[in-house]
Amino acid sequence: MAESNEPLLIKRYASRRLYNTETSDYVTLDDIAGFIRDGRDVQIVDLKSGDDLTRQYLLQIIAEHESRGENVLPIQVLNDLVRSYTSEVQSVMPQFLAMSFEMLREGQSKMMQNLAGSMPGLAGLEAVQAQQQAFLKAMTGGLGAVWSQGSGAGKEAADPGPEKTGTKAATGDDLEEIRKQLAELQEKLAGL
Repeated sequence: MAESNEPLLIKRYASRRLYNTETSDYVTLDDIAGFIRDGRDVQIVDLKSGDDLTRQYLLQIIAEHESRGENVLPIQVLNDLVRSYTSEVQSVMPQFLAMSFEMLREGQSKMMQNLAGSMPGLAGLEAVQAQQQAFLKAMTGGLGAVWSQGSGAGKEAADPGPEKTGTKAATGDDLEEIRKQLAELQEKLAGL
């Protein structure tokens, strides 16, 4: 995780090059994304004016990932974000997003603990999903349901099959398939 509680200071020179003040070398946007993935917060400031450019560069990193096909944000969520800039939702949006991501981090941590115990992970995943949907609905007056549907939850979340509801006895093959799916899910979550 992070080596320091203070954000890593990156200075932008007039040439638009980015300078890592800790290692005294130039860095790219990919380097900065790597620092963040490793748990380090960053602060990017303009050397001449002292303006904080962090938000601008973080948005640029997100835009580059999305444009390369590494889609994390469903179209409906992007539409809702654009709408939030011109609505009464704008005042609660920053807190809502911060709390949502905190819940996601906590849920991911709990789910990883459950996955380590094999089958209890499936119940933990369903509980986290139910908590997230209830939170979204409460915070947005139902708007969150639209977001969760646009996020790829789709048919499986709305219509779980018999294996997910527990109405069918699982065979050895079914258990192996579930374990495989849980392992794949764990790899995806670890990449977040």
